[in-house]
Amino acid sequence: MKLWSILGNSQKLDGGAMFGNAPRALWERWTTVDEANRIDLACRALLASPLAGKTVLFEAGIGAFFAPALRERYGVVEANHVLLDSLAEAGFSHEDVDVVVLSHLHFDHAGGLLAAWQEGEPPRLLFPNATFLVSAACWDRARAPHQRDRASFIPELPALLEASGRLELVDNEFSKALGRSVRFHYSDGHTPGLMLAEIVGPEHGGGEDHGGVVFCADLIPGRPWVHVPITMGYDRNAELLIDEKRAFLEDMLARNVHLFFTHDPGCALARVVRDDKGKFGTAHEHAELRARAMAA
Repeated sequence: MKLWSILGNSQKLDGGAMFGNAPRALWERWTTVDEANRIDLACRALLASPLAGKTVLFEAGIGAFFAPALRERYGVVEANHVLLDSLAEAGFSHEDVDVVVLSHLHFDHAGGLLAAWQEGEPPRLLFPNATFLVSAACWDRARAPHQRDRASFIPELPALLEASGRLELVDNEFSKALGRSVRFHYSDGHTPGLMLAEIVGPEHGGGEDHGGVVFCADLIPGRPWVHVPITMGYDRNAELLIDEKRAFLEDMLARNVHLFFTHDPGCALARVVRDDKGKFGTAHEHAELRARAMAA
């Protein structure tokens, strides 16, 4: 099995919102800030093939579905559908994907499922041969959002996914589509039912390349958020998320599972480490993955 990091459209979002109650004097050490107080964010997907005999895409990024005015409002940098171009560079098309795993249905993680915006055209679902995996709790939230996060969802997307006939709701450790090749962990601090997909490595491996890989989604958007107290203003329950993150990182460290980051502009994959004071960090960082072999 091989892994690719697949870049989608990038974003610029308010740094204060991305770092919650951490002061700018702290978080500006970790990133660059523009004149509008915005920081650069990637929307990075993970492609694995063959995984359980299939080509599997973990998330789809923000895509290019926004009309120009909304693209500007939400800081989407590129007008073209970058995810499709990145898939082509890796030797794939969206028609080749057998399974798309969605951690949740916020637009910056699921918008890439849709074709690029065209004036006068309704939203159109891509990936015609894929089964779409969504947690049951995320599905319920997307269909009936809270007022606090309603703007984070694409109103038309649930109906399009349901009409495809290829939607699988997941509420357990494993799914029908991927069997025991992918283990799912769940978190409620960012959004109800956030689904963290772990590509399972050998049970008894050693060394850097023998653990599994977990898609950290918005539990840990990038390297700065590995530090347990750092949360986002977008998180629905910061205290719960901190508790979930600590337990998650302890588990990944104990089992040598690598972390895959969706929003970190400079790092796709890293190992989690902990210093003698108990603070988590990262090591063995990789900016991108290009057909990186993983033991199966």
